[in-house]
Amino acid sequence: MIKFFLMVNKQGQTRLSRYYEHVEINKRTMLEAEVIKNCLSRSKDECSFIEYKDFKLVYRQYAALFIVVGIDQTENEMAVYELIHNFVEVLDKYFSRVSELDVSFSVSEIHCY
Repeated sequence: MIKFFLMVNKQGQTRLSRYYEHVEINKRTMLEAEVIKNCLSRSKDECSFIEYKDFKLVYRQYAALFIVVGIDQTENEMAVYELIHNFVEVLDKYFSRVSELDVSFSVSEIHCY
């Protein structure tokens, strides 16, 4: 099961966050900081799956954006890795070329409806 979905820039700023389980706001900030630090500090040669506390992190980098998904121990990492890629392909079709600005714009559009 997916626990959360984050889009983060290279500076470590969260551009989109979606939680599928209740997490208190102050704990979200701490969780995001730790998750971002773990993912951004890894080299491109390292695996995109990280064991973290009681769940796994699956992440992919696209230009200046990192997409990080937190999943439970029973979820298939490769399926989530492909899900991330499919999500980016959909954004790419919609926006022509996905950028951090597009993500910020699309998020504000989504919240208006």
